[in-house]
Amino acid sequence: MTNALRNGVPRPVNLDDVSKAIIEQLQADGRRSYADIGKAVGLSEAAVRQRVQRLTEAGVMQIVAVTDPMQLGFTRQAMIGIRADGDTRVLAERLAEIPEIDYVVLTAGSFDLLAEVVCEDDDELITLLNSSIRNLEGVQSTETFVYLKLQKQYYNWGTR
Repeated sequence: MTNALRNGVPRPVNLDDVSKAIIEQLQADGRRSYADIGKAVGLSEAAVRQRVQRLTEAGVMQIVAVTDPMQLGFTRQAMIGIRADGDTRVLAERLAEIPEIDYVVLTAGSFDLLAEVVCEDDDELITLLNSSIRNLEGVQSTETFVYLKLQKQYYNWGTR
């Protein structure tokens, strides 16, 4: 299960039905035991453990705790649209190094990149924008979309 790059983009990994079923089991409940997953997909606990390890090492999936930023004291979330000049891939790498940024994508449309940020408050957001993001070489302009309410955030879209 290798995840080779094509033009810098990971190629989709061909998964068998059992690996897809394991992923879907973990998407439903990331704390589900390997033994329980094994019963659901018809494998031993050890075989499930090996497959999960291969899937995570290949970058197909991550197993993480998804938190509610508001309950952890991060009261300001925002999406920042960035218009850039120069190589947007280089700028994306620089943005990805900023701890407050949890999501960076290169886009087509009115923005060259989108960056999602999680901050403790508006003062931290202002500092982040002025001291970290707008000072990066290649940033032409930014537009900030402040989140008023997070209505839906799920990661259980399944497999194909």
